Amino acid sequence: VTLAESGGGLVQPGGSLRLSCAASGIIFHLYDVAWYRQAPGKERELVASEKNFGNKTYADYVKGRFTISRDNTKETHSLQMNSLEPSDTAVYYCQCQHVFFPKYVYWGQGAQVTVSS
Repeated sequence: VTLAESGGGLVQPGGSLRLSCAASGIIFHLYDVAWYRQAPGKERELVASEKNFGNKTYADYVKGRFTISRDNTKETHSLQMNSLEPSDTAVYYCQCQHVFFPKYVYWGQGAQVTVSS
């Protein structure tokens, strides 16, 4: 099982980035997907999540700025980040959890997002 993340980088405050998570080795539509982030010296925190049937939730600190979407045909999930702030600087991880067998949880390798002028 591999969750390959891409799209991280350096962006100025107010800018945008789009992270992608490409899954392989799993039946993607049977998994809920979540995005987490971890800033230096801080605990990993939940950014947004999407159930396999499409229900989405967002952390308060990203509502209105971040949007998640999934493409079951391509077995990918995306995190569109707009109006980025320095406080959004972190390593972002995608996670997949099986809907019926929640012990099956997989993580991506992480993508660095740095927001700085």
